[in-house]
Amino acid sequence: MSATEAIPSAGRPLSAGAIALMLMLCLTWGFNQIAVKLVLPDVPPMLQAMIRSMGALPVLFLIGTFRGVKFFENDDTWKPGLIAGLMFGIEFVLIFQGLRLTSASRAVVFLYTAPFFVALGSYQMLGERLGGTQWLGLAVSFAGVALAIGVPQANVDAHVLLGDLMIVGGASLWAATTLVAKGTRLRFAAPEKALGYQVATSIPILGTAAWISGESITHTPSPLSFALLAFQAIWVVGTTFTLWFALVKAYSASKLSAFTFITPLFGVVGSYFIMHDTLSLAFGAAAVLVIAGLFLVNRPSQSAAAPADALLNVTKT
Repeated sequence: MSATEAIPSAGRPLSAGAIALMLMLCLTWGFNQIAVKLVLPDVPPMLQAMIRSMGALPVLFLIGTFRGVKFFENDDTWKPGLIAGLMFGIEFVLIFQGLRLTSASRAVVFLYTAPFFVALGSYQMLGERLGGTQWLGLAVSFAGVALAIGVPQANVDAHVLLGDLMIVGGASLWAATTLVAKGTRLRFAAPEKALGYQVATSIPILGTAAWISGESITHTPSPLSFALLAFQAIWVVGTTFTLWFALVKAYSASKLSAFTFITPLFGVVGSYFIMHDTLSLAFGAAAVLVIAGLFLVNRPSQSAAAPADALLNVTKT
């Protein structure tokens, strides 16, 4: 046995390569909301989400098959898989419609309230304990959301606030799918299979939402839109999840989850430079509070299950 193999994953220090990969993943997840906004002029929200799921499903199948995942084995995971998939589909109806109304910078901050919903749900439903630092983090994050939504801002009207609330609703459903994956037999399924249930179930849900909304693609999307759709389907949904899972297998999930707070920071900064979002003082303070709260919830001193499991589904976004 080598020296590296002798070190349990929970105690293994993060290598420079693991840190670099984790930073790249956080950058990817932070940019994803920007990618959705950039494609919206060419592809409306529900169709865009459906196309992304349709593109991601074969990628997950190919990666899983390569890793020896038995997708069609009867392991009693189909019921919780369908429940998680139903919530996943509705989640993205809310997120993509919310992105039509609010800015990418606001969306990424509100979306990453999901780990706090996971922490609360784990405490209420699964009996997991939270330390004082984690409760403080939840309070700080809640204060940030309240500040962003409750304080009047020149660039925020009723439509933007509705979009914000839809993103928060999507974040709560993201957390709910995580709790289903954690509290049912779905936790025994391979990650590609668990996510495959959700992606596959979302396709008819998003397609129906697109039909009800009367969405259609009225012109040929630009090369940039095609590239960003491929980026979302192949890289974000289909690949980064597997990379994250490989990191969790090799290193401590709690140490890796401490990087979570960087994701909304990347999203806000990217939205400012790429989308030219207006960042008011009130929203800037709110973003700092949400990110600080996320950092506190993800402190390694806690029982790491809640934030780690929150990240296990992070590539859905």
